[in-house]
Amino acid sequence: MWKNVFTPKKEIAKPVYTGAGIVTFLLLIAVWSVLSYGGFVNPLFLPSPDKILKTAVSMFQSGEILGDIGISFSRVALGFLVAALLGVPLGMLMGTLRIMEGAFEPIIGFIRYMPASAFIPLFILWIGLGESEKMTVIFFGTFFQLTLMVMDVTKNVQNELIEVSYTLGASKLQLFGKVILPASLPGIVDTLRITFGWAWTYLVVAELVGASDGLGFMIMQASRFLKPEKIIVGIIIIGLLGLMTDLLFKAIYRASFSWMRKEGS
Repeated sequence: MWKNVFTPKKEIAKPVYTGAGIVTFLLLIAVWSVLSYGGFVNPLFLPSPDKILKTAVSMFQSGEILGDIGISFSRVALGFLVAALLGVPLGMLMGTLRIMEGAFEPIIGFIRYMPASAFIPLFILWIGLGESEKMTVIFFGTFFQLTLMVMDVTKNVQNELIEVSYTLGASKLQLFGKVILPASLPGIVDTLRITFGWAWTYLVVAELVGASDGLGFMIMQASRFLKPEKIIVGIIIIGLLGLMTDLLFKAIYRASFSWMRKEGS
């Protein structure tokens, strides 16, 4: 079972892999418990695990958190969906055609260093305080990185595949649809998984101004009324939602590209 545990680039037993993650979580909870129950940290700054659990149960029983979860999830999903629908094809074109890379890579590379939070005043002026403004923040925070990552994935398609396709008489359109897209798809799915995680990190920023609901709004309200237990519950829920989407993308990857693991083993 413990074979290859410390051998670079080697597979290990599934129970060992899963157990390592569980142990890490348990160690984190243990340190948290020592700090809170041992009185090393003021409860105002770090409530104990049982208080967090009781607060979470109470919020779910009352139903107050369920609406916030649904609204926040829809904002993240829609903002990210628009970013993916635009970023994936643009990234593929940039990774395939040098003219597209020359036209878009400099400006996208420049904008991606600008913090999305700094644009919130402009988004409010341009779009208003509705749902579109919040989804635009999430879009802005993910689109540029997603596009460049897809470009890099597409660039890594082997030139031999392209040359063979031309030799067999493939047209430029067929090259995109039957060679470049299938060869890039595993990397694109993995890129979507990573950038969807980033989309969750922009949720609180998106709900910082002009929101009256959502997990980010709930966290900000809890901070104003000095309720750290609610802040931590909100943060944990965002983390769990992000983890669930990450596991979903991993399941899609394993189901769709099982041959990738076989080749790398």
